Amino acid sequence: MSAFADISATGTSTGNRVTNAIAMASRRTGVDFSYLLGQAKIESSLNPTARAATSSATGLYQFIDQSWLAVIDKHGSEYGLGWAANAIQQSGGRYYVADPDMRKQILDLRKHPETASVMAAEHAADNKAYLESKLGREAEPVDLYLAHFLGVGGASKFLSVHDRAPAATAASLFPSAARANRSIFYDKQGNARSFADIRDRFASKLQKSSDSLGGDVQYASASLPTGAKTVQPADYVRIETQRLSEQPDIMVKPQPQTARLAYLMLATLGR
Repeated sequence: MSAFADISATGTSTGNRVTNAIAMASRRTGVDFSYLLGQAKIESSLNPTARAATSSATGLYQFIDQSWLAVIDKHGSEYGLGWAANAIQQSGGRYYVADPDMRKQILDLRKHPETASVMAAEHAADNKAYLESKLGREAEPVDLYLAHFLGVGGASKFLSVHDRAPAATAASLFPSAARANRSIFYDKQGNARSFADIRDRFASKLQKSSDSLGGDVQYASASLPTGAKTVQPADYVRIETQRLSEQPDIMVKPQPQTARLAYLMLATLGR
């Protein structure tokens, strides 16, 4: 059964829908709610339709195309998105979808708060498990953000050195990342920051992002919102079929193969 809930009833603000979606994702996966909220704030300012100007990054968590296809391929079937996972293939280490329309439909799910949040949480849970297996300790929220920033392999390398020698400088170990993100690896005077400094700065950024929302956004509890109902993709099809049957001007009877389209249309609209 899908873990999505119908929380977008008339009168529910976009802000509340987003925080409820994040809370449900946290509850479903066990990933820290504050971390997921802080990450979404940093990445998109909680705008479900945010789009980066310089890359394919889209949605609350700014998934690029390849990262989104990868996480849907791995976890989509757990959330009623088996049709999407089954359409995703790999070649030469890259993910692709043969049908252009299908590919667009799958990528557009990044704009759906519930889908984006739970996929971000699953991705974070995967990174957490990997880091803990490598580090021999619990991965903290800031470590998950480092995995988001450097990739899980890079974060494992970063944190392994951090745990052994936190005062060592990080730029020499990550020259490409340091060139692309100079303000993170160097201070204003051009001095290389230590592993501890960089990790502490990320931790502070995450904390400020989640704290800054406290006065303006009504937080969802880490449980399903009152009145929320878990649904299956078939429910979306049933609703859409009923809607079409009530409109006499529509001459085409819905067919079973329209299930995917009906699910996508209603899910993307948040209905």
